[in-house]
Amino acid sequence: MPQRRRLLQTAALVPLLGAAHAWALPARVLQFPRDHGAHPELRTEWWYLTGHAQTAAGREFGFQVTFFRTRVDGTQAMTSRLAARQLLFAHAAITDVQANKLWHDERIARWNGTPGGAVDASLLDTAVRLSGWSFQREANGYTASITGDELRLDLRAQPTQALLLQGDQGLSRKGPEAVQASHYYTQPQLAVRGTLGLRGQAFEVTGRAWLDHEWSEALLHPEAVGWDWIGMNLNDGSALTAFQLRRADGSALWAGGSLRRPSDAAPRSFAHHEVRFEPVRWWTSAQTGARYPVEWRVASPAGEHTVRARLDAQELDARASTGNIYWEGLSRLLDARGQQVGQGYLEMTGYAQRLRL
Repeated sequence: MPQRRRLLQTAALVPLLGAAHAWALPARVLQFPRDHGAHPELRTEWWYLTGHAQTAAGREFGFQVTFFRTRVDGTQAMTSRLAARQLLFAHAAITDVQANKLWHDERIARWNGTPGGAVDASLLDTAVRLSGWSFQREANGYTASITGDELRLDLRAQPTQALLLQGDQGLSRKGPEAVQASHYYTQPQLAVRGTLGLRGQAFEVTGRAWLDHEWSEALLHPEAVGWDWIGMNLNDGSALTAFQLRRADGSALWAGGSLRRPSDAAPRSFAHHEVRFEPVRWWTSAQTGARYPVEWRVASPAGEHTVRARLDAQELDARASTGNIYWEGLSRLLDARGQQVGQGYLEMTGYAQRLRL
């Protein structure tokens, strides 16, 4: 417990360290496989795998596997191999649609930057390890291996399409100032198969997934308290991304996204003024008291859509690791006629408290 408390205290300091030294990311050509790997010179990074899967009998699940990396600026000059130069976090969740329940777990550990250990984020390719949990890219796709107290995920996700570079060739603007940007790419329409486990019961599943890899020096404008984001695999093979950064009064500070059709070589990137999120229905968490819009109308160059949560209670209380509370859940995408045209994940941050990165 003392070690856990020290880790939490360190995590709480991360948003305050070096905040005055952010700079605008340069536009550059992303290089692979190198840029599949970690970028410890930048403050914040994550690998986000979300998706929908079902058993042969039709039982449906949503799943999330996320690994986060945060640079701790105050320790960068230290020479000791025990110095916590980076913090690694991991979140895992399974949405059991039939049982109307979300299961989740989390991990946190220090990383001194030395490669090859039990806690590691490779600079060469996607290969992140933390306390027995792992996510890595191999010749035929990605593998996720998670064993928690009550859940288990052993999944293989195989690409069916080319990488999607978000924003301007992978440089994604996140605010009105140039420093608010990230390097960001997506691997949509991943074909998934594997095992999901809940309290010792195993389910063999197949489905579709979405991977986001994003890294940045500074994402949030001082007025931003959080964001709303969707990543949707459409039934016709298209991939739809939309997001907005919100002020405390709920108004949009910045917005963006993209649409890539199956026949397109490159996505159609959305300008700030082309995306609008309008809340339709709200749900209040009995655990935290946070109130979330669990149904949205989203307008973009892709058209008018409704995003509707498969179940309301998909809030993740991650105060024991990243220090944040957020909503991340399996959701349907409906067209203007109310027909389901896709499925994916909705993420909402900054509703319980201002988001800290």
